[in-house]
Amino acid sequence: MMSARSSSQKTTAKQVNQSIVRRHRPDFQIVLFMGILMLIGLVVLYAISPARVELINQGGYGLDQAHFMQKQILYLAIGLLGFGLSASIAIGWWKTNAEKILIAGFAACLLLAVLGLFLNGGIIIETGGATRWFNFGIGSFQPAELLKFGMLLFIAAFLGRRIQQNKVNSVNDTLIPLGALIGLASLFIIVFQKDLGTGITLFGMIAAMLVVAQLSARLFILCGIIAVGAGILLIATSPHRIDRVMTFLNPDAVDASSYHINQAAIALGSGGLTGKGLGQSVQAFGYLPEAVNDSIFAILGETFGFIGVSIILVLFLMLLRRLLFVIDRLADPTMQLVVAGVFGLIVTHVAVNIGAMTGVFPLTGVTLPFLSFGGTSLLFMMLGLGLVFQISRYTSHGAVTQEERSSKDEVALRRRRVGRSRYASSRSY
Repeated sequence: MMSARSSSQKTTAKQVNQSIVRRHRPDFQIVLFMGILMLIGLVVLYAISPARVELINQGGYGLDQAHFMQKQILYLAIGLLGFGLSASIAIGWWKTNAEKILIAGFAACLLLAVLGLFLNGGIIIETGGATRWFNFGIGSFQPAELLKFGMLLFIAAFLGRRIQQNKVNSVNDTLIPLGALIGLASLFIIVFQKDLGTGITLFGMIAAMLVVAQLSARLFILCGIIAVGAGILLIATSPHRIDRVMTFLNPDAVDASSYHINQAAIALGSGGLTGKGLGQSVQAFGYLPEAVNDSIFAILGETFGFIGVSIILVLFLMLLRRLLFVIDRLADPTMQLVVAGVFGLIVTHVAVNIGAMTGVFPLTGVTLPFLSFGGTSLLFMMLGLGLVFQISRYTSHGAVTQEERSSKDEVALRRRRVGRSRYASSRSY
């Protein structure tokens, strides 16, 4: 009698375990909102590309009028290829190779730092005293983005193991190793490459992962205080960062330091309610610095007006809502943390970029996802969303509670209807 009952429980547990991870149709709304944002960015770049090329050609370069759009199409093609690869390669492969990808990111950053000491030009791009890119002729590569992607995968796997071991709130086992890793990454990105903006997006990504990992409020606040203190120290020891903060605190000053934010305010204000329309931008003709990448939101405001940028913000919100939907319906903590990291990355990029253009935050060199001109940031953002797209195949029909994730009683999961997958098929993960 006892043997039959034990056999029945094992069979039930096995069925429940299979149903929890059963493969089904992915969340195509992720692709929909991502695609709409990319198309908007491409249209705007097409409209302002002649203005930017005319300005550059004054230096005798002879670029084609559609130069920026053509390059952006190339970047989008590479990004879509990355999205397809990350959406098709098994999650297990990413987990197994997370450490190798992280090491590759550190190695690329170290190589950039070493070459930057001896080379100026050629394969190394140095701007404003900062060495952040490799130059490969047809495009550039920013190794900090590879490092961020490696951090996303490695920390998700690391915290996933700590969740299973019930050691998330352990200072020695979790926070100290994690803090050492973040400190090393910050050294390469913020100190060596002088890129505080990318460092902020890294911290935003990790903060979202810690929230989902359910780090205790006391430890989370402590980590936040340490991060803010480190940020203040990094600003206080860098003259150009001090200048940006002073400009932020005194935006009405009429001098070279406040020129960028003043031109962004002019662009947003001149757009009014409905915008000037495509091809009618004035700021794109050399008035607004970095008009095609970091300052693209100001150009969007000038072109589409308040209504247009509000629609763009709604598209971002809808994309982020889909990511929260996926997080809420995953039983695997590592998968949860990957999606949470991508969520935090997009939120931080959007908030910091728009905040800088509207005067809410000091100016930082952070792109607006899927809309700004550029290749490396777009590639790794789409690699991350490709992972989310694949992970969305393994969500449950309803929300999964933390108790259900940590419970060892799989039969209880079945009674709470967690196991049944949406659009379940006969194929198992």
